[in-house]
Amino acid sequence: MKIAIAGYGNLGKGVECAVNAAPDMELTALFTRRNPAQLPTATKVPVYPMAEAAAHKQEIDVMILCGGSAKDLPEQTPTLARDFNVIDSFDTHAKIPEHFATVDKICRANNTVSIISVGWDPGLFSINRLLGQAVLPQGKDYTFWGKGVSQGHSDAIRRIPGVQDARQYTIPVESALERVRAGETPELSAREKHLRECFVVAENGADKNRIEQEIKTMPNYFADYDTTVHFISQEELNREHGSIPHGGTVIRSGRTGFDRQTKHVMEFKLTLESNPEFTAQVLVAYARAAARMAKENSFGCKTVLDIPPAYLHPLSAEELRAQLL
Repeated sequence: MKIAIAGYGNLGKGVECAVNAAPDMELTALFTRRNPAQLPTATKVPVYPMAEAAAHKQEIDVMILCGGSAKDLPEQTPTLARDFNVIDSFDTHAKIPEHFATVDKICRANNTVSIISVGWDPGLFSINRLLGQAVLPQGKDYTFWGKGVSQGHSDAIRRIPGVQDARQYTIPVESALERVRAGETPELSAREKHLRECFVVAENGADKNRIEQEIKTMPNYFADYDTTVHFISQEELNREHGSIPHGGTVIRSGRTGFDRQTKHVMEFKLTLESNPEFTAQVLVAYARAAARMAKENSFGCKTVLDIPPAYLHPLSAEELRAQLL
């Protein structure tokens, strides 16, 4: 499968590494809005301007988009889906139905496949929420993120005028997590489940009070959480917050039996040393699925909930039945 990457930040670099290790894939192109001549890559893959992507459509089976959800993907995914089968990691949960509808219309008009909102949440966590609800219909599910750096939230902060750099940590409220693990089913607001802590490097002369208020009132990202903002130097950010760990837990607490007295807890947990590297691995697995679905003429927009698990694996269906069932 011939794979291309759009965007070469932390996520794009992770995808480059993941494709390089995949036995059934070849990285053929990288597209960027920066100057291609000034963008060295780890694998020496050819680098082209983003504006020239359509000229290479015959050379590419799947394009993996590595931009941010706040500004990049709402424009890039519909544009590139006209010419390519694409994978994106759009993670603004509240806007996924709208994004899906836009992309699906374009894919069906152009006979392409898009799989959107791929990653671990939305993504793998979405699948586990579905499984939990299907298996334990009498119950409640809970998702806890962190402690870790959210790439999407950090990117959203960096888009604020006056911000030079930023890292945002999502931190679960430990008391809430332990109640759910114990089999309780409390009603928990977003604020009761998580804290958000931001480390921001402001540009010289920037209004820090304005930046802090824009962060704390940002809809879909910070407005519904207790958020703390720290202003620090670039040197301190690089030294203390250079890595990008993350993780989280999906828990389904339910009951069975005619009297509903038998308790069950399903839990899926991730502990990640590198959020972008792990997310990249998920994107690459779903690129495999997109290429297979395109060969079957199964055009349109999809999510992880629509993809057969066997399509993610490099082995054939026969081999999977023999080795994994």
